Amino acid sequence: MDIHVDVVVVGAGGGGAVLGLLLARKGIRTIVLEQASGPPHGIRGEILQPNGQKILDDLGLLDQLPKNAVQPVRHFHFRHIRGERLCSIDYDELPPPYNRALVTLPHVAHRTVLDALEKQNPEGLWYNASFADVIKKGNHVVGVEAKVQDRPVRIAAKLVVGADGPASKVRDALDIPTKLYRYPESYLVAILDCPEKLEEAQYFLGKKEILGLFPAAKEKIYLVYLIKAASKDSICAAGVAPLHKRWSAIYPELSATFQGFTGWEQTAVMPTGRTRAQTWVTDGAVLIGDAAHGMNPHASQGRMQAMVDATVLADLIPACLAEDNFQTSRLKTFEKQRRPKVEMLQRLADEEAFFWNTGNPALAWLRNRVFSTIDQNRRLKYRVLTATAGLRETPPFGPLDRFLALGLVPDPRADQRPPHALS
Repeated sequence: MDIHVDVVVVGAGGGGAVLGLLLARKGIRTIVLEQASGPPHGIRGEILQPNGQKILDDLGLLDQLPKNAVQPVRHFHFRHIRGERLCSIDYDELPPPYNRALVTLPHVAHRTVLDALEKQNPEGLWYNASFADVIKKGNHVVGVEAKVQDRPVRIAAKLVVGADGPASKVRDALDIPTKLYRYPESYLVAILDCPEKLEEAQYFLGKKEILGLFPAAKEKIYLVYLIKAASKDSICAAGVAPLHKRWSAIYPELSATFQGFTGWEQTAVMPTGRTRAQTWVTDGAVLIGDAAHGMNPHASQGRMQAMVDATVLADLIPACLAEDNFQTSRLKTFEKQRRPKVEMLQRLADEEAFFWNTGNPALAWLRNRVFSTIDQNRRLKYRVLTATAGLRETPPFGPLDRFLALGLVPDPRADQRPPHALS
């Protein structure tokens, strides 16, 4: 072997970078391999939910996010595409200090983690490093083969972590059966100047149409628009004028902002998919984040759950090192702890995609009725909020809650206050 370490992490995304930083701070010899040439670029913004904020705070990084690149948001308003309000979610219902969503300019949180990782472990983050294969001794993974600056390198490691996204090459090399599902929709995303100074998030739902508008720092907005998968070429061919017209019809208050969209270089396309790996662990290897459990962005928890994976796995690895035990049976502790919550969020996201993205008038009517009922029910609204915020371990609605959400009979606990609220 060319190099010997304790852990090699393939992928420096949301989960891999956090894991690399946590292990470096514990003094565990770690190398993080990233195939990109450097920190991420592009226009994709991000919403940091409360559970992700706490992880960054515990790392001492939340206060290091540039103030001029982060916008706290208290209210998320769900509206019908025609404009009328369906439901408003108030993050102030959550206990402080994590009682806001934080909308960041592109890659701000990720770059902050990467900067901290490079300072903590200067030799441990390798860019231009592409994974080639795992190295096995019998059935036990003992390292990886990679190309670094086009030079082949063999790295011995007691644990290999696949944090390389939904199309994970590590997962493929481990021959782990996986169900991959591509949703028929993608999102057109953009960061636009907003002279009207939007202060609260607006999320419009129609028939196979969604427009999300989120206030961002520096008088900008983060815009997401539901499109058919692989349809950007036809949308581009039609030009920007049809989008100006449609967005302005949905939310005329931001017509000047929409007119500021002048070219496709202001946009990117975010495909949507779900990943369900049959197992996340094998002898000497673990999958985290989207490599194990990608989910629809409606859950607003994809990157957050990758970060949680990193914190849970980082707590387990020192014990495995002390025992010199990276067998499947030992690593399974991580999967058993994490899988129930992740699968709950995947089911929730699928359910939201089914109703929110629908073109069926009956389902759209039912969706709007449920939103309106929840808006009048403080208990159910709080359950929705805690799921989005990543604070629930169980589904937000049981069978009785689903029935009550139809609004056919009154909920005797509708005015129930959050557990932390003052009486």
